[in-house]
This record gives sequence, structure tokens and C-alpha cells, in this order.
Amino acid sequence: MLKWLNQTKKKSIKHNTEGNLEDLIKALKPSKDFNRFEFETKNGSCWVSYLKTMVSPDFIHRDVFPYLTEHSFTNIYDIKNLLPIEQKLITENVTEIQKKIMSGSIMIQFNEHDTKCLLISAVTVETRQVAMPEVEFTVVGPKEAFVESLDTNINLIRKRLLLPQLQLKEIEVGKLSKTRIAILYIDGIANQENINTVIQRISDIEYDHIIDSSYITQMISDNKNSPFPQLLDTERPDRLSAVLTEGKIAIIVDGSPHALYAPITIVEFFSAFEDYFQIWHMSSFFRLLRLFAVTFSVFSTPFYVAILTHHYEMIPMDLLATLISTRADVPFPPVMEVLIMEVVIELLREAGARLPTKVGQTIGIVGGIVIGTASVDAGLTSSILLIIIALAALASFTTPVYQMSNTIRLIRFPFILFAQLWGLTGIAIFFAFMVGHLLNLISLGRPFIEPIFPPRLTDLKDAFFRLPFNRQAKRPIYQRPEDPNRANAKRINEKHDNEK
Repeated sequence: MLKWLNQTKKKSIKHNTEGNLEDLIKALKPSKDFNRFEFETKNGSCWVSYLKTMVSPDFIHRDVFPYLTEHSFTNIYDIKNLLPIEQKLITENVTEIQKKIMSGSIMIQFNEHDTKCLLISAVTVETRQVAMPEVEFTVVGPKEAFVESLDTNINLIRKRLLLPQLQLKEIEVGKLSKTRIAILYIDGIANQENINTVIQRISDIEYDHIIDSSYITQMISDNKNSPFPQLLDTERPDRLSAVLTEGKIAIIVDGSPHALYAPITIVEFFSAFEDYFQIWHMSSFFRLLRLFAVTFSVFSTPFYVAILTHHYEMIPMDLLATLISTRADVPFPPVMEVLIMEVVIELLREAGARLPTKVGQTIGIVGGIVIGTASVDAGLTSSILLIIIALAALASFTTPVYQMSNTIRLIRFPFILFAQLWGLTGIAIFFAFMVGHLLNLISLGRPFIEPIFPPRLTDLKDAFFRLPFNRQAKRPIYQRPEDPNRANAKRINEKHDNEK
């Protein structure tokens, strides 16, 4: 089958399709779901072929077969003109015929060996209904999430942005999977250079199958070796609609319930879309809380290792006595103690994620309590470290974007190793290395840690904290939107003054 497909591809490039339709039919015949039969019409017969697992049987028996039975035909064009169906095509291009049949079209030939045939779209799409978000769940706000159907996902976007400037470009990627990928942007707002970059990178992908949007993230990122994601994924159509109005580029992959968008900055990974549904005071507080939690999650255990190994003189005398008593029976050095507990926490996370929901929750809670208590009683770890590990694990869960939470889990381990080698100096060395890496990181050619560097006062209004909407009249500068104005700031301020 693959050999035939390669031969067909080569022949189609040379525009030599004569006789290849019979080879296509021979290749499909061994499949149990391929139907090919002679259908009796009023004044003769025609040949019908299709994949029964890809077409709608109700559509065939309601909108196709009755018309073939009740009317007379002299050629394939008569059949096309009579059928009251919108999507129909007459062609003898074997590449097009193969694509249509595999996508859920019916092939009708007037005679058995005709190279020219009529293709009628009768595709049936099995997909789940639009449901509530599971990863980005919010208490307030819309409760719709993307599904695996590309057309459904685009519908969820278009009903929120009722404007003709919302443009859609579709690209087919994957030598075998032929996956449809939609690129969305708002014409007149999105930067044309960003649009061209996304289209070019997706068009240049050479891989046999694309199953999910995560494939695209890894293939078109600016730095494929970085642990930091340079595209942000979301399952919320309201969030994607909002970032489109900022001038970002959206990528939706058929078969994936998550969409991507770029360019992005690191601060967006700590911003939950629910922040925009609350008053700006609360939103700013929660963002700062998340940043503190992430900082604590990354540095708490490395500081524990560094201070107990190299800088124990920094510990207050009252606390030092408690530490000595809790670690008196622990046979391991601090770094081994920390690594054991960190690995145990990661094992509990993976077990909870891979098991069914109810069982996973039970394993996480019971396993954490039992293992933690048993390890302290057995003298394998100190009770203070157990508290620090638990708080660090809890703090890492505050990250609203799952991709970044995985990165935070990963970078904690090199910090621990550097803390063991050189103490606080080692933590500073690896931190400097990480900052240098972030300074060089870009997303679609745009700085990844903006507005920190380069410093942009305007973009700080919606970064570490969120100011009121009337103070955010400009779109983010770093992505160079063609229309930088989101609202008329002067008019907003005048209205606000008049209300006072």
C-alpha cells in the first residue's frame, strides 16, 4: 500500500494519472470497509465506491441513491446536475480522488473502467460535544472548551468574533496523516511578519503524521532545546478570541482539543484568564501570589540543601536545635534526603495523573500521607523537610498553564545539584545561566521575557499585575501590531471624569 502511494505521488507530480485509478481501487479492495458495487439506475447502471466507515449511511440512502434510481442518465455530468448536493466534483486526477475518498466522499463512475468520476462529499464526523474546560477550569466566565473537531473549534471562535477581518489559512501537514491545520489572525491588527513566520514554519514541516497540537509546538518553536515552551496552548475559545484581538496568531490542529497561540512572553504563563473576570485588585493580588508560589517552589529545597551543607551558620540558634533533633536519626546527607523526597512526590504525581480520576485522587492523598508519615517515623527524612517539600509541591500547582508547571518541576533538580556543589554560590551561578538563557529566548522572533527585558512600561500594565481596563488602551508593544490602539484612552478618561 505504501509502495503504491509513493508511486502515485511521483506520477501525480508529473501530471500522469492515466490508468492509476484502477491501481487505487485495487489498493483499497482488501480493506473490509471499502464498498464497490454496480448500482442499477432507471436506464442502466453506474459504479459506486466509498469507505463505509467514513461516510454517512443516512446521507447516501436519503440524498443519493433515490435520485440514481428514479432518473435516467446518459453521462456523469447528468448525475452531477441532478443531485441536489452542494459539495460535488468531477475529476480524473487520481491524487484528488484518493484524498476525497479517504476523507469521506462517494465515487461514482458511469462505467466500471472510466477514469473520470464524480465525487460527492458524504463525510460523517464522530466527535464529542462541547463540554466544560478540564485543565483551565474557572469559577466565573464561559464554560465552553475546544473539542477534537477543527470545524467546531473554528465555529467557537467565529461566534465570538463576528468580523470579516478574522482570516483563516488552512494547511495540510503530514505525509500520511494529512492533518488539517488552521491559522487564524485578525487582518489589520496582527503583524504581517508574524503571520508569514507561522505559515512558513508550518508549511516547512516534514513528518509522516501530526496527531496533536503538541507536535506543532515542538516543531516550530524558535529554540527546540529549551525547557521553556515558546507557544502557549489553551483549551478555552474565549481566551483564544481575546488574544486574537491583541494581534496574536492562533493555530488549531484537527483532532486536538487544545489550540496554540504566539508570540508570547513568560509572564503569560502565570496569568489565568479568570483574572479578567474579577476586579483588578483581586487579579493583581492573585498574580503576585502565583509568582511568589513559583519562586518558593523552585528555590525552597535548593536553599535547604545549600544552607544545611555549606552555610549552617545562617540558621538561627533556636531553629538550629530543632533541625539537629529532627535530623539526628537521618542517615543521608541533605541532598540525598531532598532528592529522595522530590522523586517520591514526582512518582505520586505521575501515578495520580495516569490512573482514573477517582483512583488517582485517592492515591495522591493516601500515598502522600502514608509515605510522608512512614518516612519520618523510619528516620529516612526530617519532618521539617517534609513540610518544605509539601509546600513546594502545593505551590507548583498554582501555575495556571500546565506546560510551565512541568518546566518548573524540571529546573528544580539542577538547582538542587548546584546547591550541593557550591551552596548559595551554586544557586546564583545556575540562576545566572537560566536568566541568560531566557534573555536569548524568543517567540516568533519576539523577546520572551518582555516587558522585563527590554523594559516596556506600557506592557507592564498587564504583566505582574493587572490594571483596570481603562488603563489598557494600547495593545502589547512587543508583538508589533499593525493597529496598536485598543481603545481611545483620552475619551475613556473624559467619560470617567464626567461620571465623577
